[in-house]
Amino acid sequence: MDYSRIASEVIANVGGKDNIRSAAHCATRLRLQLKNNDLRNEDAVSDIEGVKGVFLTQSQFQIIFGSGLVNLVFAEVQKQLGVEEEAAGSRGAAGAAEADAGEKKGNPLQRFVKMLSDIFVPIIPAIVAGGLLMGINNILTSPLFQGTSLIQMYPQWAGLATAVNTFANAPFVFLPVLIGFSATKKFGGNPYLGAAMGMIMVHPDLLNAYSIGVAEPPVWSILGFDIAAIGYQGTVLPVLAVSWILAAIEKRLHKVTPTWLDNLTTPMLSIIVTSFLTFICVGPVLREAGNMLAAGITWLYNTLGFVGGGLFGLAYAPICLTGMHHSFIAIETQLITDIAHTGGSFIFTTASMNNVAQGAAVLAVLFLTKNEKMKSLCSASGVSALLGITEPAMFGVTLKLKYPFYAAIIGSGVGSAYCAGTRVLAQALGAAGIPGFISMSPDSYLNFAIGLLLSMAVSALLTAVFWKKFNLERA
Repeated sequence: MDYSRIASEVIANVGGKDNIRSAAHCATRLRLQLKNNDLRNEDAVSDIEGVKGVFLTQSQFQIIFGSGLVNLVFAEVQKQLGVEEEAAGSRGAAGAAEADAGEKKGNPLQRFVKMLSDIFVPIIPAIVAGGLLMGINNILTSPLFQGTSLIQMYPQWAGLATAVNTFANAPFVFLPVLIGFSATKKFGGNPYLGAAMGMIMVHPDLLNAYSIGVAEPPVWSILGFDIAAIGYQGTVLPVLAVSWILAAIEKRLHKVTPTWLDNLTTPMLSIIVTSFLTFICVGPVLREAGNMLAAGITWLYNTLGFVGGGLFGLAYAPICLTGMHHSFIAIETQLITDIAHTGGSFIFTTASMNNVAQGAAVLAVLFLTKNEKMKSLCSASGVSALLGITEPAMFGVTLKLKYPFYAAIIGSGVGSAYCAGTRVLAQALGAAGIPGFISMSPDSYLNFAIGLLLSMAVSALLTAVFWKKFNLERA
């Protein structure tokens, strides 16, 4: 596959280099912010080798290539556009104005969701890596065989389990560092100051956040005020707010500080002011807000039971179409890090039901259609969906044919209702789909498997029924 040719064809069919304001990518999609969306040729882009679908959302033209391929194509697009990775604050006035104009498009909810997406998508690989390692640790340490764990059966593996547990916890313990870097960059500040602020929030001299209520925190007595020195390991809301405050202070100081002092005093003042605000008021308030959010969502889910699970399963794919599912990452991370109180994440479980339902619908189309191009697309995107990446399946197949999409959301609803009724909660984050087993506690494996089978069976069966009833081969 010639990635350079693919990139040049993409650029040519979206109006050329001069029409591209910015380029980015997520796990499966190349995201182009165009100056004039009317200049794009969707049909021509759809026919480019490797493209599995295209769509326009929130003023952003998105081209689905699939996991892995999108990274290679994006690198070539960047090379042909002559764009290097930008450091914060390095853009010229014209570039910043164009970026701001792009950011202000869409309603407030869309802009908020896009903001969360831009912050969390870059750090997802680290969170997923930690989640999958946590799953491996669960397999090693949970009583799988007649109440006996693997490390009890094979004591020589105890050291391996301890090491894996350390590796798994690191991304969650130091989550504020990751979010601080990504969020501060998004808010227009220096991302390295954001990372430094994250480090301050999890400094070893602070009481570990997981020890709140167990040990007394150290106290800083400053000018008659006592400030509790408590860390923010695994938190989400506090570090988001702190990153915004840090970026706002830094940008303001850049404007009012003489240039000969700027490099010396702006970083120092930004950090010290933000740090005191964090530990005096912002951090404690938002830590409690985050805990209340996680507890409230868990209570709602538990109260509605299988009905709530079914409704969420039905709505999950439509929510994905809007991009709002990216806002779940913050909530899901909070549920996982506060697992002692929440029990785990139902969002991951629902996402797994949705993904396999989409995959089953696509594989049903694979066996039903006589169109060779559709067969080729279905074989790749169907397996991809079962393994956790649904965009090629949804945008390339089920949405185009419409009724398989309906079948998939019904299948997702059925599987999610069963999992909610049997309290299947993820203990870690990972690939939502068949690989999701590794993120579940071993005692949930059976019910999780039944949920997956229900989602896939209902989705595939309804797809076949709709195929014959509505003659989708000719649609």
